[in-house]
Amino acid sequence: MELRREYHNYIEITLDVVCGKWKGVILCHLLGRTLRFGELKKEIPDITQKMLTQQLRELEEDGLVERVVYNQVPPKVEYSLTPYGEDLRPMLETLSAWGERHAEKVASSKEKDGEDEVEPV
Repeated sequence: MELRREYHNYIEITLDVVCGKWKGVILCHLLGRTLRFGELKKEIPDITQKMLTQQLRELEEDGLVERVVYNQVPPKVEYSLTPYGEDLRPMLETLSAWGERHAEKVASSKEKDGEDEVEPV
């Protein structure tokens, strides 16, 4: 495991490893459970198979996700958080809760302005 580039602040490392459009979403779906690739894809319908594969590989390289391959036909591959990945639980739950509050604030603001409410999918 090595850093991808030179960083000037530790928050840059954190954002590079766990943020972006999909990594945080993947990590949240794996909190406390193990999922197969197809199950993850169903949980995140807007992600392409190629992007899901790439993001899972990066999360595995960073030691956050464990990939277990079972030697059977058809092949079975499961993904789960490593103990190191589970260390992110408080941060992920806090970010998710903030997103929920923000969505409620935006919806409340739109209701006051007479606009239609937008619900996250």
